[in-house]
This record gives sequence, structure tokens and C-alpha cells, in this order.
Amino acid sequence: MKEYLVIFEWAGSNYSAYVPDLPGCISTGKTIEEIELNIKEAIELYLDTLKEDGQPVPEPTVLGKSIAVTA
Repeated sequence: MKEYLVIFEWAGSNYSAYVPDLPGCISTGKTIEEIELNIKEAIELYLDTLKEDGQPVPEPTVLGKSIAVTA
């Protein structure tokens, strides 16, 4: 099992998500719950396509962490 960092962004009327380690792996959704399901499916399809095409599956390399600051 691999864990990839997913970036979630509010786009004004919906959420978008992308996976920095998997170029072009993106999805959208109206809620956080929906986008989490959608991006998980997008990742699985992306990896399946790589395998079907005989391409290597990239190792996760990007890490993320929230840093609290006083604003």
C-alpha cells in the first residue's frame, strides 16, 4: 500500500484536489467528503492505467504538514 499526499483547494463553488506525485491526477467535488472519494478513485484509476501500460508506479515523495502561525 502506498500513501500519496493530496492537495485540496476551495475553488469558489466546489473543491478541487490533485496529487503532486502523480502529474495530471486531479478531481473535483462539491463537498470534502465527495472530493475525498473522487480523488481516491482517480488515484486508483491512474495507478491501474500505469500498470496496464507497463509503466512503473511512482513512489510517494511529497510530504505535507500544516504549520500554525499567528495572523
